[in-house]
Amino acid sequence: MPSALESPEGGEEDILRYEEMEGDPVSPMDLSELLKEGTKESHDRAENTEFVKDFLKGRIKKELFKLATVALHFTYSALEEEMDRNKDNPVFAPLYFPVELHRREALAKDLKYFYGEDWKEKIQCSEATQQYVDRIHHVGQHEPELLVAHAYTRYMGDLSGGQVLKKVAQRALKLPSTGEGIQFYVFDNISNAQQFKQLYRARMNALDFDKDTKERIVEEANKAFRFNMQVFDELDKIGRSLAEEAQDGGFPVHDGKGDIRKCPYYADKLGTAGPGCPFHAAVGLAKQPLVQLVLAACVAVAAGAAAWYIL
Repeated sequence: MPSALESPEGGEEDILRYEEMEGDPVSPMDLSELLKEGTKESHDRAENTEFVKDFLKGRIKKELFKLATVALHFTYSALEEEMDRNKDNPVFAPLYFPVELHRREALAKDLKYFYGEDWKEKIQCSEATQQYVDRIHHVGQHEPELLVAHAYTRYMGDLSGGQVLKKVAQRALKLPSTGEGIQFYVFDNISNAQQFKQLYRARMNALDFDKDTKERIVEEANKAFRFNMQVFDELDKIGRSLAEEAQDGGFPVHDGKGDIRKCPYYADKLGTAGPGCPFHAAVGLAKQPLVQLVLAACVAVAAGAAAWYIL
């Protein structure tokens, strides 16, 4: 799921951009400014992935949204574990806001809503997400100053364009207006997102890093974007493989449960259904021109009767 970064106008088409608040006293050497300038190309690539573009247009299947939530769960579990580990480390401590920012509990609520009480037994970390998780753990344990890049990339986006994504998901997936399924985007302990982001940038700019360390943080932020894009691409491939609700004039396809070989429709598609299969026979019969003509006549008669009744 995208880290929908902030735009000055807040429009959906530009939500994958960070912008400093107008009037902020920034220096070209401030870390927040270096990150903004140094990740522009990554921003552009991220906002043009098919998954992100489809999401913003409201074209996202519920199953895919659930998988994106799973990816976020593993990502934030790793990130917040390493932030907890380094909460007293001066290279990260000023950016430690567990009450305001941490997402693990919110994501657990979303997964419980989508998968039920036993959601932990029903989910697994995907390959692309695992690579992202491994990098976060490496950074937290060996180069904790680089945690700044991962925290900034994720949380500042969640507080910005993420609020647009919340509305898109709620509308497209017909989720409850009470917030079930989208608690990830709800920050109950932040009353003013703009002010909090301003505070966060000020804290980040005050970190005592030399030029070389700042450049490494910018490089790591670009890596974070690449990891996110790999997750997006993985989700996009899964999305293309998900069965549509209907094919060939409305016949249902396999629902993804059980053995696909036992589904008559798919057996017919694969040419493996036996002549005694009733579903296979019905599909074959319905494709006969004479049968189609009779069915069309029946539909016409039914439509005429319905119209007469309405009048």
